[in-house]
Amino acid sequence: MKKALFVGAALALAAVAIALAYQAAARDRDYRTLLARGDTAVRDDQTFVAIEAYSGAIALRPESMLPHLRRGETYRRRGELEEAARDFRAAAALDPTATRPLEALGDVLYELKRFDRAAETYARNLRVDDRSAAVSYKLALAHYRSGDLDAALTTLGSTLRLDTRLADASYLLGLCLRDKHRTTEALAAFERTIALAPGHIPAREELADLYGSTDRNDEEIEQLQVIADLDRDHVERQVALGLAQARAGREEVAVLTLGNALERAPGQPLLYGALGKVWLDRAQAQNDRVYLSKALEALGHVTSSPDATSDVLTMYGRALIMDDQLEAAEQALLHATTRYPLEPTSLVLYATIAEQRGNLDAGRQALIDYAGLVTDNADAVQHAARIASLSVRLNDPQTAVAWLERALRMAPENADLSKQLADAQTRVAGTR
Repeated sequence: MKKALFVGAALALAAVAIALAYQAAARDRDYRTLLARGDTAVRDDQTFVAIEAYSGAIALRPESMLPHLRRGETYRRRGELEEAARDFRAAAALDPTATRPLEALGDVLYELKRFDRAAETYARNLRVDDRSAAVSYKLALAHYRSGDLDAALTTLGSTLRLDTRLADASYLLGLCLRDKHRTTEALAAFERTIALAPGHIPAREELADLYGSTDRNDEEIEQLQVIADLDRDHVERQVALGLAQARAGREEVAVLTLGNALERAPGQPLLYGALGKVWLDRAQAQNDRVYLSKALEALGHVTSSPDATSDVLTMYGRALIMDDQLEAAEQALLHATTRYPLEPTSLVLYATIAEQRGNLDAGRQALIDYAGLVTDNADAVQHAARIASLSVRLNDPQTAVAWLERALRMAPENADLSKQLADAQTRVAGTR
């Protein structure tokens, strides 16, 4: 009897074990099927289906890192970064030795502009595997974007020891050194970047800027020429090259550069604006009406467009003033003051023309707008005095007093301003 009971119990246990094993195998089969379905859906760009499949796999095996990782990658693909970060955190917690979830989490935090937290995550990744130059570079980049230049420089030292040929790391090193005002070292870093990657346009742009700021005009033009050759589809490159050539005193070459660009891209406003600037600068420097005529012709192609910028309209207004077309200049400069981004000098030029043509109130308002826009202004005292003078002419002595007091705070020893203030205060008293 006992033997029969023992055999029955053993058979029952065996049946339970078989059932459990079958259930485990079925669950594992369903888990793998859901993972495969999710992967297929991702390949077919059916991200919602993929997320449902990975979610099913997580429900079957919540302790598994992989479906959390893949669902996080799918959320990121959909632009749902918070959800992606949640899954990457879960994946990293489930397998602390895995670097892929940590790197992905760092990438998402970086995209969310949480640069300090991204840096912390990349640092965790490197504590697991300190041999990844790519992650080390990302850590340095996160430090740079958070404003910690010293940490970025320290990290980049490690990055470049891991991979001496990583051009982006060399470029970032140049940016850090530039921001630390270590110009010579920054130049060396950017030069090394283009030696490693000759088509690295951002590095060449930085080189051109640094060469230009240190009066190395030949090197600046050389870099801008290479950039223009590498990126021929953007007329901005030809504009930058032409204007640099003009600044270096090579106006004829600049005109040729911009003219050739216009032949390839007829009607481009940027090119006409740049060409007009070259001619106008030359007309002003040499007081030459032939060059002025060419400037007016080039700028005229742009100013009739609703897309004309404040900068171009200001140049056109200046050219019209030189040509004694004051009414047209007033209109051009008025339009310049309404376009954004605003060229601040348009306000001063418009104020001058408006005053000459008797539009005192409009001229005063333009100067007031300029004073509010440009706080670091070497001519602030002069402009305040002009506002006060126009206010007196407009029979508004109270405003004159306010602006003269402002001017005297900036130039307390100016006796002429003190006299004007006293006169304005007398006028105010006379109106009471």
